[in-house]
Amino acid sequence: MIWSKEETLPRKELEKLQLERLQETVNRVYERVPAYRKKMDDCGVKPEDIKSLKDLAKLPFVTKQDMRDNYPFGLFAVPKDKLVRIHASSGTTGKPTVVGYTQGDLETWTECVSRIACMGGASEKDVAQICFGYGMFTGALGLHYGLEKIGAAIVPSSTGNSQKQIMYMQDFETSLLVATPSYALRLAEVAREMGVEPERDLSVKIALVGSELLTDAMREEMHKFWGKDILITTNYGMSELMGPGVSGECLEHSGLHINEDYFIPEIIDPKTGEVLPEGSEGELVITCIKKEGLPLIRYRTKDITRLFYEKCKCGRTFCRMENLSGRSDDMLKIRGVNVFPSQIEEVILSVSELGPHYEIILEREGYLDKLTVKVELAHSTDSFSELERIKKNVQGKLKIILGLDAKVMLESPNTLQRFEGKAKRVKDLRGIQ
Repeated sequence: MIWSKEETLPRKELEKLQLERLQETVNRVYERVPAYRKKMDDCGVKPEDIKSLKDLAKLPFVTKQDMRDNYPFGLFAVPKDKLVRIHASSGTTGKPTVVGYTQGDLETWTECVSRIACMGGASEKDVAQICFGYGMFTGALGLHYGLEKIGAAIVPSSTGNSQKQIMYMQDFETSLLVATPSYALRLAEVAREMGVEPERDLSVKIALVGSELLTDAMREEMHKFWGKDILITTNYGMSELMGPGVSGECLEHSGLHINEDYFIPEIIDPKTGEVLPEGSEGELVITCIKKEGLPLIRYRTKDITRLFYEKCKCGRTFCRMENLSGRSDDMLKIRGVNVFPSQIEEVILSVSELGPHYEIILEREGYLDKLTVKVELAHSTDSFSELERIKKNVQGKLKIILGLDAKVMLESPNTLQRFEGKAKRVKDLRGIQ
């Protein structure tokens, strides 16, 4: 189902709308946001210089550090009394990033999430259980209002108390699950511990997952737990831009459609900042062209992907971003080799004797980095030879994929930490003495 007519606009008509909204946004932030005006003046660019979409590349980038430097409201284009909602990041690595919404922004947000929910298979017939944490995190409320707008019945169960989550699923006949991929797996695990078989005893037919990277291997792992017929689609967003609703996967599973009438995407070389040609892999940069409260321009997401502009088989004309291959700031430099955690996850999930739960530990011995991968067995075994065979198999696959040696530690089932929100898989202890 396609939610709005804008999703099928001809490319020329869409680009005309984008340029109008871009020019209006640039003028507004130049006039109202001193920090933006200074950045533009330092680059020697004025609002009147933006005559085409290609001129977007003349504008300076905005980063998370800019938001922290202007904490809390220095990048806002409206006075505080015009805001009706304020969210913020956890701020665990410094000042939190603060985002705010006008009433118009909330309507835009709801519209965008309604679109990606419909792309992912949701409808007014669904009972949608939202297992994201409510609070300053934008994910839960974003999906809540978007699904509510399309007519779904909302179960705002948040995270935690997983046995009660399963009870709700049984009693309310939940048909749609909103969660991170890792928590969706945890819920299926808890269900089985309760004697409930997800595929047989629950009514969940759709999983709208987000907040974590959904690899093909993780999707397959979810099918093992929830059944081969469950529809699993992923969506993308970040608090700085709006929250969930920037893009979503349709039933063709051929990338995530970006709501281009609200966001202009670019792909840049993360080292040079140069805009790359269509189809090139690089860092995703997003410009908000309809935000009132916090209209970020050329925001560097740090996410690595590619963009494709041909019309999708689903009928949508919005460009698609390839499922993320990782984040530039998640990339691990180990003995001179660039490693993404998603590469390690792909290996783990390809080995049938292993479960989906793992931990990556980085340490330094002398002047050398040491990589250890802890991973749970799918089933317990007391056979030393079997354990050695599994370990050597995993180590060999990691060597082929990563190009370096890793120590593999096999753990008993149900021993590694579980996560109800975004999973924290990496412990980098190299800077700890």
